This record gives sequence, C-alpha cells and structure tokens, in this order.
Amino acid sequence: MSHPRSVLLVDDSKFARLLVKAFIQSRFPAWTIDEAVEAGEAQTMANTRPYDYFIIDFNMPGKNGLELGGDIRQQHPQSTVALLTANIQQDIQNQAEALGMDFIAKPPTQDKITAYFSARELAHD
Repeated sequence: MSHPRSVLLVDDSKFARLLVKAFIQSRFPAWTIDEAVEAGEAQTMANTRPYDYFIIDFNMPGKNGLELGGDIRQQHPQSTVALLTANIQQDIQNQAEALGMDFIAKPPTQDKITAYFSARELAHD
C-alpha cells in the first residue's frame, strides 16, 4: 500500500465533507484529511502546508470549484486536484480537464471515492 497522503476536502456541505472523509479513511486510515468550507479558507490552508490531493466542490460561496482548482493547480502543480460536483454538464467537465483537474460526479459513494484514490495511487507508484 502507498505511503500516507494528505487530502484537503473543500465543500460548503458539512455532510458531504464527512461522507467523503469517512470513505477515504475506510480505505486509507493513515492518511491526513483536512476540511475547508470555502475557497478562501482552502487557499489559506494550502499556503501553510502541502497536500497531495485537493477534492473541491463546484458550488461554494466566493470562488467556485473551477476557479479555486485553477489557482491550486498553479500554486501546487505537484498536487492532484479533483472537482467533486453534482453539476455534471459536459462544459464543466471540459473546463475541469482543461485546468488539469480530475472530475468526480456526486453523489459520492464508497465505491466511487475509494476507486478514484486507489487508481490515483497506482499511478503514483
């Protein structure tokens, strides 16, 4: 199994953050998972410590997930950034891809989240 990673979950829904966090911890219990409610808080946290993964909701107060994701990709090019959203329009997916972001459709499920991180970890090894 891969070495412990760090994840920043950015979503204004506490329920969504708790759910995704639980899914990740079930498969990767040694990982550090932090949470941010909106883009400004996420950027402050990203500037104070490195994260291996950023999982970002699209609809949030302030900057949306694409705007935040683009900023994070520029500031932390070594990190993996994914947009996790119920907004599954092809245009949103194309914009995420153009920014170098992965796309995960909500609702998050145990299988979807663990499969995503497992595949990304295989790519890192």
